[in-house]
Amino acid sequence: MKKQIWKTDISKVLAILKEMYPAPRSELHFSNPFETLVATILSAQSTDKQVNKATPALFRDYPTAEKMAKATPEEILPYVKSCGFHSKATHLVETARKLVSDFDGQVPSSMEDLMSLPGVGRKTANVVRANAFNIPAFAVDTHVFRVSNRLGLVDAKNVRETERQLEQNVSKEDWIECHHRLILHGRRLCKAPTPKCTDCPLQDLCKYYQESSRSLK
Repeated sequence: MKKQIWKTDISKVLAILKEMYPAPRSELHFSNPFETLVATILSAQSTDKQVNKATPALFRDYPTAEKMAKATPEEILPYVKSCGFHSKATHLVETARKLVSDFDGQVPSSMEDLMSLPGVGRKTANVVRANAFNIPAFAVDTHVFRVSNRLGLVDAKNVRETERQLEQNVSKEDWIECHHRLILHGRRLCKAPTPKCTDCPLQDLCKYYQESSRSLK
């Protein structure tokens, strides 16, 4: 017997996500491109809530790349040690110094330039491009990877392929908000390892839920 292939109605899934999260935005707190970059670097393997606790004092004392570039990692560490790896303090100082030396103290908007900064990978660069410059980008973190694959918006084995498929399957003008919707959905309902499927309005359209239900029959 031929295996049934689940085909997700992507447009319906996106429409329901839009109803569920009509005005999504980043849960990190920032007010300019430099703060966006710093907060995003700190958020790697940390929670937005923890980063938001750490950044007010950091932004107060080091509000610009020029100020942070004059600091040492040891001076920055007390502000950010609650956000995880101590290497983040080093990355922040090195990034600030590169911003001053190579970009006149301003955060660049191009993918290539952003990824030349210490501690900045593709995901961080996409977050900064989207949130600081409103450039359509699909940053794929663990939530976006998990939720988009579970819902059937993509069928991908890695982050880069997930990004490529999302860019193909979602209208470009919706990339930024869809990114935030997938994150919010992952935090509130489609959790790892146990999603709250019975509370989810998407269960009838969800590849993960439908395949899980069939396996129990």
